[in-house]
Amino acid sequence: MPGGKFKGRKMNNNSRSQNASLGIVGFGAFGQLAALHLGQHFEISAFDPSMGRATVAKQLGVRLASLHDVSQADVVLIAAPVSSFEKVVNQIAVACKPGALIVDVGSVKVVPSEIMRRLLPNHVDIVATHPLFGPQSANTGIEGLKIAVCPIQGRRHLRLAAFLRKSLGLTVIMTAPEEHDQEAAVVQGLTHLIAKVLLRMGPLPTRMTTKSFDLLSEAISMVQHDAPEVFEAIEKSNPYAETVRRRFFDLAASLSVELENALRIPPHNESRH
Repeated sequence: MPGGKFKGRKMNNNSRSQNASLGIVGFGAFGQLAALHLGQHFEISAFDPSMGRATVAKQLGVRLASLHDVSQADVVLIAAPVSSFEKVVNQIAVACKPGALIVDVGSVKVVPSEIMRRLLPNHVDIVATHPLFGPQSANTGIEGLKIAVCPIQGRRHLRLAAFLRKSLGLTVIMTAPEEHDQEAAVVQGLTHLIAKVLLRMGPLPTRMTTKSFDLLSEAISMVQHDAPEVFEAIEKSNPYAETVRRRFFDLAASLSVELENALRIPPHNESRH
């Protein structure tokens, strides 16, 4: 993720040549969003195994490079799917330079944090983050949006948090990976789960709607175009998601039984006849 003044290099528009380097591993939708907002603060390079990234990279002023080259940046941002995360971190570990800051931006934190702590060398700082927004919810800007920051190794999470607040205008939530995943299992897990169910019930009404339904539809629209691996990570890689999901379905089933039983009981005034 973003950094502030690292290694004494001031980051501003007037001295791009003095900016710290940022390597983005995974140049999909979120990697591109990060590049859009961090271009004035860093010299950015990016790696992505997918084809067709050259045009958008050029538009954002990002240099496409090999994973090895990108991993040698001052700050390495990992925006790779959870399914390939351990493999990616293994490759970063052998290439990253002493003093680098390694940051991930995944939707779950317990598993990636353990992988980074286990595989990355002691001479780098590690911070696990989760921007609580994506390209859809950030389409009008990121100021005021939330980001979770989990210190893993080293102390530069303090500088990072200050930069996120002061330079990007984000609301920083300092937390631990376990606490993050416990809350995210409800916040994200249920949001995506309900969105999936309602989309399968579609098309949803758009004419005669209430304000509450409009807000629900807006919430669905913010997550319905997320990549499949995002939903998979939220529901399968979060160690607390299954418990929340089972409780939600159990309560829904219980409510259904209550309603069915209520329908079988005649109204009070009819029971007298």
